Amino acid sequence: MKAPRRDRRFALLVLAVVPLAGCGGSQNSLAPHSHQARDIANLFWWMMGGAWIGLGLVVVLLLWSWKRRKRRGFGDDVEGEKPGEKRSWYAVIGLGIVMPIVVISTLFVISDLFVIKTTQAPASTTTRLTVKVIGHQWWWEVRYPGTNAVTANELHIPVRTPVRIEVTTADVIHSFWVPELNRKIDTIPGRANLVELDADRPGRYRGQCAEFCGLQHAHMAMEVFVDEPSAFRRWLAREEQPASEPSGTLASDGERLFLNGPCSSCHAIRGTDADGFTGPDLTHLASRSTLAAVTIPNDRESLHEWIVDSQHIKPGNQMPNFNVSGHKLDALVAYLEGLK
Repeated sequence: MKAPRRDRRFALLVLAVVPLAGCGGSQNSLAPHSHQARDIANLFWWMMGGAWIGLGLVVVLLLWSWKRRKRRGFGDDVEGEKPGEKRSWYAVIGLGIVMPIVVISTLFVISDLFVIKTTQAPASTTTRLTVKVIGHQWWWEVRYPGTNAVTANELHIPVRTPVRIEVTTADVIHSFWVPELNRKIDTIPGRANLVELDADRPGRYRGQCAEFCGLQHAHMAMEVFVDEPSAFRRWLAREEQPASEPSGTLASDGERLFLNGPCSSCHAIRGTDADGFTGPDLTHLASRSTLAAVTIPNDRESLHEWIVDSQHIKPGNQMPNFNVSGHKLDALVAYLEGLK
């Protein structure tokens, strides 16, 4: 008898762990850091509260009807109108039909007429900064119109500043979502969708593609860096600059390998002859915190592994594995590490 009991306890533990696995972490829509995200979180809590109140009413009515029927007797089915039958019908119509209509209509008005006004992007004339984000399988391209700045998988914005994000796609449908800052918005082929990011405080917020888009959908993340306005202006000025010249013989050898090999046909490095567009722009690769859309850290060891065996790290991505080692691999890494 003990073994089945242990099995039941284990099953209950597993059932409890599965929903709890989605709590916490670095993507928490119930920990808002913008007024738009707060409106969404408040709407969730109001809906949750209403759902629990509704559940409570249903349970109370079930218990009430069960007790009445028990007092009357389960076999006391008589012809004609029973005592209290009209009141029961009033309860069914009022709580089962009228109340759901009122609650659902109220939620519709709040969400589709009030909350959406704060979460949608305003006209471009009312914002000081517009950023274009392009979804690719499976990474994000980030451009700052009016500047030469192009980066990947990292979005920098100034704090306490409404930023208009124009989201498009280069291939299939993706979905741009930074849970702590605003709602998600889909990228539809052939059109641009808009969302506003307006963070309350500096920080680092994780974003994620929220629409299944293929094999590496789960590894299509991005990070939003919210900086003080002065720090953001300095970052943007650095990002506009072309790639710095390689420092040292090893890095110079790496530059020649990069420009004369297949790398330059897929990647762009401003200030050089590399003008590919299949993969991310690498002009300031070394200044980024992660590689492969937040899949691995941006350090020397990970960069080695990514060049040699990217298909093991992120199967199905468009970068093939390269049979390179020794001096050539060290030279390529040295050159890429100098792109700050």
